[in-house]
Amino acid sequence: MSIQEQIDKYINEQADAKRSDMEVLHQMIIGLFPEVKLWFLNGKDDNDKIVSNPNIGYGSLLMEYTNGTTKEFYQIGMSANQTGISIYIMGIEDKAFLAQTYGKDLGKANVTGYCIRFKKLKDINIDVLKAALVKGIAITDAP
Repeated sequence: MSIQEQIDKYINEQADAKRSDMEVLHQMIIGLFPEVKLWFLNGKDDNDKIVSNPNIGYGSLLMEYTNGTTKEFYQIGMSANQTGISIYIMGIEDKAFLAQTYGKDLGKANVTGYCIRFKKLKDINIDVLKAALVKGIAITDAP
């Protein structure tokens, strides 16, 4: 199954409201970054044990770990969670940046170092989310 087929299957497995919101977000991210690399992580480790929610990923960056190793990973992620949707913006070193820059204007969202979590798309300001995504890609694309 192709990455796009896995993404479509994952989105289509969601309850109606969440499925609709995730489809809008997926199309929005693809529209913002049309040449972006797509990822799908099923949430399972090498032993087929569930370790996280499945994630749709967009973009590519090298994540550097404290032990000196690097690994290719996505720049933006989207995942359904128990209460709504999580959007991840990976690779931003300043863990206060998202909350300080976009938190007040996003609407009903919980913003942490790299995650924007909300219940429904209508609860947030979509233009502010777009700005955060564009800035996140710009920061992590910088040399």
